[in-house]
Amino acid sequence: MSGQDALKRGMPDSGFSADEVERFARDGFLIARDLAEPAMLERMQAVIDDHLARRVPPLELEAELQYPGAPASTEVPGGQAIRRLRRAYERDDVFRYWLSEPALLARLQQLLGESVLMTSAHHNSLMTKHPRYSSDSLWHQDIRYWRYSRRELVTAWLALGEEHERNGGLQLIPGSHRMDFAPERFDEALFLRQDLPENQVLLARRVAVTLHPGDVLFFHCRLLHAATRNYEGLTKCAVVFTFRAPEDVPEPGSRSASLPDVPLPVVRF
Repeated sequence: MSGQDALKRGMPDSGFSADEVERFARDGFLIARDLAEPAMLERMQAVIDDHLARRVPPLELEAELQYPGAPASTEVPGGQAIRRLRRAYERDDVFRYWLSEPALLARLQQLLGESVLMTSAHHNSLMTKHPRYSSDSLWHQDIRYWRYSRRELVTAWLALGEEHERNGGLQLIPGSHRMDFAPERFDEALFLRQDLPENQVLLARRVAVTLHPGDVLFFHCRLLHAATRNYEGLTKCAVVFTFRAPEDVPEPGSRSASLPDVPLPVVRF
């Protein structure tokens, strides 16, 4: 099975309901179930398995970030464990094909407007969590190191397998994308401080997300989220892209502006 012959393009659908769009504005996230076809998921997983085995760059290693649970260095057992395969858009046609799927495009247009761009510099990744050598992602907002004028980007996280709290599935704090936080509520790495009483109140509202193969989690770039390491026996994989409207421009000279973004097709639904 290879290329577009293995894939089936879905027809435009009605996208999110009006209630769902309102829920996204309120909570900062939505889940669309069964958005990707099984043949597409199979092809994506085959590419990921191949690129992991051949260690096709660019890569990010768990040991490089030194999050809790990560190997202490690249020289110890597990030190070469890959956290993500970067530049997913360039790795295989299947990922570009995914970004032309009407079911995905319709929902992005509802959340961002008719013109949507895929950001090349942020996410644009194939995320993995190794069952022995993964790490904890502490509570953070993706926008912490991104530089955009409006800060209204949306990420689409496509699950290739089961995702839940035990294998490092995402946890979210609904509505946190609408909150303003004083700088002292974060540590020097811009992770939410869990020792502060006001943050503990916030963390009591967290929800764990369960995704099945083909489900897509859409979430706002200012939404607080976290994930544990993978405590189960299989590597968890996801395809993750982030999107913006044309008017949400990257700051010149920043990493956000370091690569050209990709305009997506417009669909009518």
